[in-house]
Amino acid sequence: MTEMLTATDLTASGLGYRVDGLDLLRGASLHLRAGTITGLLGPNGSGKSTMLRVVVGALPASAGTLAVTEDGRSLDLVTMRRRDRARRLALVEQDAHTEVPLRVRDVVALGRIPHERRFAGAIDDDPVVADAIERAGVAALSNRSFDTLSGGERQRVQLARALAQQPRVLLLDEPTNHLDLAAQLDMVRLMREVADTGVAVLVALHDLAQAAETCDEVVVLRSGEVAAVGDPHEVLSPALLGEVWRVRGEWVTGERGRALVVSAL
Repeated sequence: MTEMLTATDLTASGLGYRVDGLDLLRGASLHLRAGTITGLLGPNGSGKSTMLRVVVGALPASAGTLAVTEDGRSLDLVTMRRRDRARRLALVEQDAHTEVPLRVRDVVALGRIPHERRFAGAIDDDPVVADAIERAGVAALSNRSFDTLSGGERQRVQLARALAQQPRVLLLDEPTNHLDLAAQLDMVRLMREVADTGVAVLVALHDLAQAAETCDEVVVLRSGEVAAVGDPHEVLSPALLGEVWRVRGEWVTGERGRALVVSAL
């Protein structure tokens, strides 16, 4: 169930988003490459969640362009039908709640909706759903009611739902939020496994050391604008960390290679 997908790159150029006269995003651009993990970094209020929701189409961009490239063809995401867009992009948000007491397996099966034929119901034993449940590590929860789960359990179920969607671009908003250390490591491992199947992964993270170790590239946001883009070992310099996050940072070399160490000024 984890075969390679059609290679899909995503390009966002000059994105803007405005609420009540306030620009939450201004001229933000990024390029996501198939098979790589891109970290979306920045302090609280820098626009990370807004950027993810604009890219996936949950919020309308006030400016800019969004497109995916498949087999040499550029496809406009803004004008694309919602169903077709959902076959390509999936978002896992920080917190998920439901007033309807759905079973976990039913929540995961929602990811299959963009792939169903009209008027065809979800198949309870869909192998794609079963595979997503197993990969996200929620098999033991599959018969539980979603509204009885902890925050970390809900996070993993929502990841399973996104995997069942079989996206070519996977967006994650603080996916290690609510997770204990072992579960965080499992999440990082799974992100890499997903990228290795050819998916372009964009993940918003607060943990700079984790981003430096996990991401192939990082995009740093500051007050809704892109402050820096590139290899985390080059972008996350002591000067940038001090300027954007008001923290002290240094790269140290150990047995596992270079690691970023962050401390208060």
